[in-house]
Amino acid sequence: MIAPGAEVDPRARIGARSRVWNLAHVREDATIGAECVIGRGAYVGPGVRIGDNCKVQNYALVYEPAVLEDGVFVGPAVVFTNDVFPRAVNPDGSLKSAEDWDAVGVTVQAGASIGARAVCIAPVRIGRWALVAAGSVVRSDVPDYALVAGVPARRIGWVGEAGFPLVDEGDGRWRCPRTRHGYREHDGILIREEDLA
Repeated sequence: MIAPGAEVDPRARIGARSRVWNLAHVREDATIGAECVIGRGAYVGPGVRIGDNCKVQNYALVYEPAVLEDGVFVGPAVVFTNDVFPRAVNPDGSLKSAEDWDAVGVTVQAGASIGARAVCIAPVRIGRWALVAAGSVVRSDVPDYALVAGVPARRIGWVGEAGFPLVDEGDGRWRCPRTRHGYREHDGILIREEDLA
């Protein structure tokens, strides 16, 4: 479903049962998977790849060449940057064009969530099932299952697949209070116990 007032380039690919809401702008060669929601006023840049079952909330800006894997949540007014050294003009004063810079992207891995008004400064990778708190500025990679917050964002805990902060059981063991899944931490990396077998 593409709402009246949404602008979707005919070269974009939109998966089955996905919805693009009013004032959203989906550029050429963008790919949006099945069962996705692209909110009001959201921007999806040229060639951006979005997996299945993703939500890009109102007024989020997903600049190319971002990649969102399956099940990613992008909160309202989130910004994914794509230029390490932004300038409007070249040193000679001429207006910059696409040929005058190399775009770098944000990669958000499966199940991760980015809170409202967070800014992710490319190039950066947000790990699987990680959670970026609202208003954070992410300028370095975020490990799988990490809960990060602040400016700049720093890890303040761990979260499980349900999104709830994990409970520290000591000796590098963590548990989700909702699902009861167990995790092990080693050298700043968290791994689900089921994946250790």
